[in-house]
Amino acid sequence: MDLAPLIDNLLSPPILFFFLGMLATLVRSDLDIPRELSRLFALYLLWAIGFKGGVALRAAGVSWETLLPLVVAMVLSAVVPLYTAPLLRLARFGVADACATAGAYGSVSVVTFITAQKFLENQGIEFGGHLVAALALMEAPAIVTAVMLYRAMGEDSSVRQLFGERRGEVKHLLHEAVVSGPVFLLLGSITIGALTGQSGWQKLEPFGKDLFDGVLVLFLLDSGLTASKQLRSITGSKRMAALLSVSIPLMNSLVGLACVVALGMGRADGFLFLILATSASYIAVPAAMKMAIPEANEGLYLPMALGLTFPFNITLGIPLYYMMSGWVAG
Repeated sequence: MDLAPLIDNLLSPPILFFFLGMLATLVRSDLDIPRELSRLFALYLLWAIGFKGGVALRAAGVSWETLLPLVVAMVLSAVVPLYTAPLLRLARFGVADACATAGAYGSVSVVTFITAQKFLENQGIEFGGHLVAALALMEAPAIVTAVMLYRAMGEDSSVRQLFGERRGEVKHLLHEAVVSGPVFLLLGSITIGALTGQSGWQKLEPFGKDLFDGVLVLFLLDSGLTASKQLRSITGSKRMAALLSVSIPLMNSLVGLACVVALGMGRADGFLFLILATSASYIAVPAAMKMAIPEANEGLYLPMALGLTFPFNITLGIPLYYMMSGWVAG
């Protein structure tokens, strides 16, 4: 087994600064990044990856090869909660906690995807830009499936309620998922990048390229601070969550790998598809779950996604999924 990608990933500046943020919390340093700056970093990263992805999407053109992975990614997002929620119920999660957590794992982490793209760039590997669109499209299906599951597993639910009386609720959830800040900015940036193409990128390249690495480092430093704090919420009987936070992404990687084989994807795009399949949302889904499943314990599913799955994926997961994509590269 070639350990070079793993070592290169662990020793990259963004990952090291993530660990620095975690260490700062553990040693009780007063290091802090203002919330306003953290939001600004997140908005910048969303804009940059979306705009660049839109430019790449225009260069690749609209074809069956670019559209089919988007459809499969959306279906995967909707399907993951269907088997994840029962697994969590077997681990003695309550119905609300199981469904909300399953929704988080059916969705995606934008920063994990960005870090994976940076990993490919550091390896000098080219990749397509169309999967950025999948990144934006995978939020809503997971949220809707999670809420439908919650209604179905509740005592007062019925098929009629789910697909009849609650149709308006589903539409509302879809609307909220699409117009939520992160998803809306990402979709808008992809669209503008596709409309303006390479000429638009040339005008904004100094802002979109030269600043990117520095902003990513600062954002991951802040993520390390937050992730370390979230870990404290997982205690007592819920420590089973630590095992599930790693086992669920690994299980999803096998499902994602089957999709990569079926789609006949190359190694780089197949690797990014695995990242989409294995990451967990800690921004959009928690915000939606507060509204849709308020009974769910945010102190459980948020630390799982941010405090455990996110660190695992950006450190060990990325090189592991890259190796797996090499097994089936088209």
